[in-house]
Amino acid sequence: MKYAYPAIFTPEQGGYSIRFPDFENCYTSAETLAEGMEMANDVLCLTLYDMEETERPIPAASKVREVKVSGDEFVTLVACDTVEYRKFYDSRAVKKTLTIPAWLNTMAERAGVNFSMILQVALKQELHIQ
Repeated sequence: MKYAYPAIFTPEQGGYSIRFPDFENCYTSAETLAEGMEMANDVLCLTLYDMEETERPIPAASKVREVKVSGDEFVTLVACDTVEYRKFYDSRAVKKTLTIPAWLNTMAERAGVNFSMILQVALKQELHIQ
């Protein structure tokens, strides 16, 4: 899934602290703004991935204009893609047992079909994942 949420960047001595007002425990820090964007993306993806895995409701994103900041804080949108995050961080193999007709199994084995690859391709197509 693709998401975009506002993040509040607070300049600190030696860098930035970053928090997401739509999530209770989603925050990070960084020394530079570029590193802060990367760290914000990572913590947002991790938070959303965990919420998806535990089937907790995912809140709607606040509107950037409605997020209150003070002093030299600023708000920016941070986007993340939990499908890409899963591909990168959770690519372990999982064994699945399935049933197909014997005649189809025989023909596929004779043709040297890679069952795992066929199933992966079919699942990605079914789930509209590239």
